[in-house]
Amino acid sequence: MTNQEIRDFLQNAIDENHVMLFMKGTPDAPRCGFSMRTSAALNAMGVQYAAMDILPDPRIREELSALSGWPTIPQLFIDKKLIGGCDIVLEMYESGELAQALGVEQPEEEPRAPEASAPQSGPVGLENRLS
Repeated sequence: MTNQEIRDFLQNAIDENHVMLFMKGTPDAPRCGFSMRTSAALNAMGVQYAAMDILPDPRIREELSALSGWPTIPQLFIDKKLIGGCDIVLEMYESGELAQALGVEQPEEEPRAPEASAPQSGPVGLENRLS
């Protein structure tokens, strides 16, 4: 896939999905705390959203950042508009702005940024190539 094809694919994902989250890992298996907290906020709101793992190919992140003008991951888009990353999403969640942007009701209880458990990963291995 060329860089332009990747960029076109990313743009189509943004255009075709009401809520699009680009993250490290997946909502079921996030690979960083920021992605985990962002997807947890969306899950707490009970909205359907599309998510894409940017880790399989470094060009995905490069092209996404070039497309959005936003350097960090995760990146949340609602109605084709970049909302921002984890900190912005969590602030919007706590203030009720996220529910408004998503067109859903704010949860009844006092809004707090959702806590998420640590991502699960396999054991870390080290190959000794010194000998």
